[in-house]
Amino acid sequence: MTAKILITDDERSIREGLDKVLRKEGYDVDLAENGQVAIEKISHKHIDLLLLDVGLPFKDGWTTMEWLSQFNPLLPVIIITGRWKQTERAETSGADLLMEKPLDVARLLQNIRQLLAEPIEIRAKRINEHKRGFQSVACDLRQFRSNLENRFTTPFKWFGFKLKHS
Repeated sequence: MTAKILITDDERSIREGLDKVLRKEGYDVDLAENGQVAIEKISHKHIDLLLLDVGLPFKDGWTTMEWLSQFNPLLPVIIITGRWKQTERAETSGADLLMEKPLDVARLLQNIRQLLAEPIEIRAKRINEHKRGFQSVACDLRQFRSNLENRFTTPFKWFGFKLKHS
């Protein structure tokens, strides 16, 4: 059976980009643009893993996590955010992982595979013992800057380094 992943992000480009990547990896993907839509989908569909942004309209990611902790605390959740200093809040919310944007897609896929491979009995035991195994993956700014440098050209300095001239 193909794992079902719900991507919840208010930025359409992120939803669509992750949708393409995850479908290419063989996952069944559903999309939500805010926390309210995510809650409705989780309430009525089987979801195996949730990718959740925190800065959402209507119901933000933290409100969604509060609801989820009551409705389905065993659902694996990866918080994806462009906000800094969210690690402590993500850990206390019950999320399994926090990844800062821009996302390292290879690492995201690795973490998705690991979370989906964990047997439900082991996950339940770990959660009941309050040992969630939370992880945080900060944005690699050096890699981000390198990607920008290789992708864009400009004759002026940006972030303290000179980009290539065209």
